[in-house]
Amino acid sequence: MINVLANDGISQAGIDTLKTNGFNIVTEKIAQKDLIDKINTENYQVLLVRSATTVRKDLIDACPKLKIIGRGGVGMDNIDVDYAREKGLKVINTPTASSASVAELVFAHLFGMVRFLYASNREMPMEGDTHFKGLKKSFARGRELAGKTLGIIGFGRIGQEVAKRAIGLGMKIIAHDKFIDEANITLEFFNGDKKSFTIETESLKAVLKNSDFITLHIPKDGGKAIIGAEEIGMMKTGAGIINAARGGVIDETALMFALDKEKLAYAGLDVFDNEPNPSIHLLMHGAVSLTPHIGAATLEAQDRIGTELAEQICAYFNK
Repeated sequence: MINVLANDGISQAGIDTLKTNGFNIVTEKIAQKDLIDKINTENYQVLLVRSATTVRKDLIDACPKLKIIGRGGVGMDNIDVDYAREKGLKVINTPTASSASVAELVFAHLFGMVRFLYASNREMPMEGDTHFKGLKKSFARGRELAGKTLGIIGFGRIGQEVAKRAIGLGMKIIAHDKFIDEANITLEFFNGDKKSFTIETESLKAVLKNSDFITLHIPKDGGKAIIGAEEIGMMKTGAGIINAARGGVIDETALMFALDKEKLAYAGLDVFDNEPNPSIHLLMHGAVSLTPHIGAATLEAQDRIGTELAEQICAYFNK
């Protein structure tokens, strides 16, 4: 029997698929320092992780019985992917499973930003019963998303899912991607009708200059932020920015400075530098909508992730 360790958990749908196909699946959380010993003593051939567990060269070298390393999600920056493949391991992930979930979180932040829900939800419990009219006045300058321009930086699967929702709201879309010149976006409606759009990508500068809101869906490029002080300077005064991609894509110091100087009106952040200990100054900033890296954390996405991982494992061992 093939043993599978899902060290950061896996959905019940994934567990059921593996068990039905004769695999032994264990979801016990093993501390990073004990992981090598546990993999070897328990004869695990498959290691599944999410973002909490890292799989570096030392573990790969020390665990010769491993056949598959799997990441439940898109990014694999916590795995030494190239090295693992050089050593003959199969490395898998689920690049499409959480696209819709991340796209919906982007709009949770967008709606929260333009109607000041991030601030209202902090202040209403404290002052709603004594300063109701004052709070009403403070939060009465909301904006509508319809008719505004959404700039999407990174126009892969997630970026295109964001575009679908923006089009449905009546927003204008402009996008930038280093590798994609154009994309065909198809909206499917409740009655079975479909409508397709072709969106040609533009330069980063054009997207920054012409967008009312920016959303980022790109991997971290080494140690340098994609959006720093220079890029923020190109943006419209009063614009908003959302990062549901990777911590470090935005220079957080430059972002806070821009918010303090009201160059930017607000930001929505699901990811941060130095996770899981983000800057307390950023967390306390009054113009930032916050979530704790939950872009893919919907029940539907987790079911898709678990099932996709399980199916890839079954295919590998039954080939």
